[in-house]
Amino acid sequence: MTDSTPQSILQKLHSETALMHWIDLQRFFAQGKVLYIDKPLNLVETAVLFANDDAQSLELLISSEQVSAPSSDQARAWFASNAELWTVVVAPYVLVQEVSESDLLGAKG
Repeated sequence: MTDSTPQSILQKLHSETALMHWIDLQRFFAQGKVLYIDKPLNLVETAVLFANDDAQSLELLISSEQVSAPSSDQARAWFASNAELWTVVVAPYVLVQEVSESDLLGAKG
């Protein structure tokens, strides 16, 4: 039996986050499987909402555009800048979030 407590799901998803370049994510974008998580939100905590199928919370985030499909313009900008994004997979989606300077400092430390 697997441990599916809220804490274990959070820990599992946290361990599965990765920094990826947009070029490696483009095929998922083309398939409509990339969702952008706005910066004030915590990527992993938002991923937990998807994993738990928390439709009510996700509906609020989607309606407020804090969770959305990236626009074509955003995809082009990420491509042009060779952007590196935080990612985590919650099938069938790849959730992405822009990297801030403080994220990079924390990742190096």
